[in-house]
Amino acid sequence: MGMPRLRQAYVPQPVVDRSAVDLRGYIEGQDPVSKQPFMQEVLNGLLSPLDEADLQGLTFERTTPRLVEPDSEDNLQRLFEENHWTDMLPIVLPTEARVEAMLKGTSHAADTIVGRLRPTAFREFWEFTVEKVAVNAVMAGARPEYFPVILALASSGISARSSSTNSFATITVVNGPIRNEIAMNSGIGVMGPYNHANATIGRAFGLLSQNLQGGSVPDDTYMGSLGNWYAYTAVLPEAEERSPFFGGWYTHAGYGPRATWQEKMRRSLAAVEQYSQPLFVMDPIVARGFVDLGFDTKEKLIAWCADNALMTAREYWDNQWIQYLMRPRAVAGVEPYASRFKAKPDEVIKIFEPSEINIVVAGGETQGAWKMISGSLRATVSIDAWR
Repeated sequence: MGMPRLRQAYVPQPVVDRSAVDLRGYIEGQDPVSKQPFMQEVLNGLLSPLDEADLQGLTFERTTPRLVEPDSEDNLQRLFEENHWTDMLPIVLPTEARVEAMLKGTSHAADTIVGRLRPTAFREFWEFTVEKVAVNAVMAGARPEYFPVILALASSGISARSSSTNSFATITVVNGPIRNEIAMNSGIGVMGPYNHANATIGRAFGLLSQNLQGGSVPDDTYMGSLGNWYAYTAVLPEAEERSPFFGGWYTHAGYGPRATWQEKMRRSLAAVEQYSQPLFVMDPIVARGFVDLGFDTKEKLIAWCADNALMTAREYWDNQWIQYLMRPRAVAGVEPYASRFKAKPDEVIKIFEPSEINIVVAGGETQGAWKMISGSLRATVSIDAWR
């Protein structure tokens, strides 16, 4: 946040589903990290004068050894696993020769700063170079021609290894000519493990995130209660040429649009987590079906979804994360949350704005299938900038 450091105090987890007595015990108990009384930690952080660490200035550098000692392949694989440098699947060992070959995929120098990452909003950023991204791209099994895409992901500032207790994962959509240049698959099996570029680009994003943001170690720097299999690899290219439109956390699935598509969509929209916006991934067959129904742009279908994503105000505000994330905005008068907050308990309200809903057309046209997954837009980055 531009500060040299952020003073922190901690209570144990979880805080959800705990009684008032338990929560009071957290506050009156010890900070599990410092082993000091929690409230004393809070007061010390707020009231104690700035010390040398506060005044030394801001730095993002986190120097790590460039090389490890040589050993057998089996021992090195085990070393990477034990140090949590992998996703617990076998890796391509990043020798100097392999990293040098990967670097040929970009015009940027090895010591160029790519960006900064952190696993959660309250931890400090770590800064990293093109070479460090190349190391992780090699580990993932990627090819040099994929490297600009991987560098673009690394530069986004968005982690593929979020430490949220909700177990979020990051899903990436690739657009533009690069999809065909590196033979990404936007057809049959687009969301499955059937294309080398799709799979290794997504895996590289995950590996570079956990290694270049300060870790992704369960019960230490990763606190996702369930984890998320999307964290292995979650990259898909959009089938732009076959899209008739111009212009996780949950997954629902369907077909069509059939005669009862409106009822199906309404049920799906009502069943999503209302604080986590929906991303529709639909086969071109589905997209053409919606065009035939008059939805000739993504914006028109998105507008229909926003108008039909409905639930009662009581159900909306009973969601613990809506209370935590949206209620403060509602109380402060921020729209549309303020109007939702004023609604009577049994009043039906809209739960998404059109700007919060996204549509991607991809698939092999073997079935008119669609999926609705948790997918709020976090950032867009240019791949050409990293060629």
